[in-house]
Amino acid sequence: MENTTFLVVEDSPTMRQLISFSLKRFKNARIIEAVDGVDALKKLSGERIDLILTDINMPVMDGLKLVSLVRQNAQLQNIPIIIITTEGAEEDRERGLALGANAYISKPIQSSHLIKTISELLSTALG
Repeated sequence: MENTTFLVVEDSPTMRQLISFSLKRFKNARIIEAVDGVDALKKLSGERIDLILTDINMPVMDGLKLVSLVRQNAQLQNIPIIIITTEGAEEDRERGLALGANAYISKPIQSSHLIKTISELLSTALG
């Protein structure tokens, strides 16, 4: 898997760094960071993104709104989305998946679990 472009949408700089660090395990990974859903949509309009990782709780536009907007957009709707959040709440998970997220990972993130989930989604998306 070469030149995969990831969009990391997370308002916490520490979490963004942590996620980006895990993503560097992918060969030639390109990582684009966004601070909230609005910022993410701007970046999605100008870049070819292979996979989106988004938090749920963010100011301006949350991750659930972002997921639903991406799924409604013909150009973007096939991009795999992983929701990453501290929300252990079952209803958030269900809402996220119902809106079209492909996977859900709880914080604290296990790097190995994240890498495995991404690998599976990318091989399905590209396969």
